Order: sequence, then structure tokens, then C-alpha cells
Amino acid sequence: MLSNREVIAAIADGLGDWRKLAQPLAARFRTADTVAAAAFVGAVAGAAAAAGRHPEIRLGYGAVDVALSTADESGGRWVTAADLDLARTVSGLAREHGLTAVPGEVTQLELALDTADHTAVAPFWSALLTGEPGHVVGDTVLDPTNRVPSLWFQGTDPHATPRQRWHADLWLAPEVAEDRIAAAVAAGGTVVDASGAPSFTVLADPDGNKVCVCTALDRD
Repeated sequence: MLSNREVIAAIADGLGDWRKLAQPLAARFRTADTVAAAAFVGAVAGAAAAAGRHPEIRLGYGAVDVALSTADESGGRWVTAADLDLARTVSGLAREHGLTAVPGEVTQLELALDTADHTAVAPFWSALLTGEPGHVVGDTVLDPTNRVPSLWFQGTDPHATPRQRWHADLWLAPEVAEDRIAAAVAAGGTVVDASGAPSFTVLADPDGNKVCVCTALDRD
């Protein structure tokens, strides 16, 4: 597995189409129409099969999203050298198909729950979200088929409601994080804590509900 710093260094060294999010290496490619998008998806699938890789591919309106990661024995997902190799191949295929990368648009939503003992609550949330209680990797529930966002448990002291226990982590490309924060503030939000930037910045809506805007920068 590669560290965040190693992945970011690889992005700077020829993988400019891609951005590191919470777990995967991700890219978005603009497409002219569904037929062109499907042709590109087929090419990516063929290259992935030849390399023995299993990318997450989403064909949406006007774009194809590709996410690359490798599962370890525990079910955790990490970026590896093999994922970097496939990323280079996918970018080459995109150029061959006349597609344009828009790395600033990659996004991942992750849920976070404050708890003093994640081992007590994790099986419940794993069973609810994935159908099985055992899809817990460390302090995170990871659906092996990516049907739902990942859920990680943030350690805290014991407390009673109504203190907020839930918040969302929105992972963005580093170059768009400041603009997104500014847009949220202009729409009525406030910056609660920017001491962790650019790794994460805590915002709140007008009712005080908190959310973190996260990037892969300044993380081990």
C-alpha cells in the first residue's frame, strides 16, 4: 500500500487527471454522449481485466467516474502501485477516446459518527448499511460493493444527546476546496475551525450542524 504523501507525489509526477480521496484514487472524464462514454468504459474494463484489477466505474450524464483502490485481507481499501499503473493506462485511453479529465469535480461523501466505544456500535451499523455485521475495518464500516458511503467512528468522551453525534465528511480535490468553502459561507454557513486545513476544515450551517471539508493534503 502507498501513503497519502506517496500518492500525492505520484499525482504531481504525471497523474494530473487523478485526485486522492478518502480511500480511492479518483478521476472524472467528460464525455460528449452516452455512446462515447460506453466505448470508453468498455476500453477501461478491458484494460482492467487484463491487469487483474477491479475499478469502480460509474457512467453518468456527461461524465464517467473511475475510482481505483486495492482491498487488503481485512477488507480495507488502499491505493497501491498497481492502481497507479492502471490510472496511467486509463488516462491514456481517455486521450485516445478524445475525453477531457476534470479532476476538480471528483468528490466522495463519507459519514462520521461520534462514539466513545466504536466496537459496541460498529456491528449494528455494519449490519444495517451492508447486511452483514462484520464489514468493519478498524474504525470504519466499508461496504465491499460500495452501495453506501463509508462510515467512520470518531472517538469522543461519553456524552448524552442532544450533542451532535453525526456529521458528513466531504472529500474534494484540493484545488477546489477553498472555493467550495467560500460558497458554503456565502450561502449562510460559518467556518467553525480551520486549524486542520488543508487536511480538513469544519463548517456549520445556520442551525449549527457541522460538516468537514476534507482533502488528502497534509496526511500521513
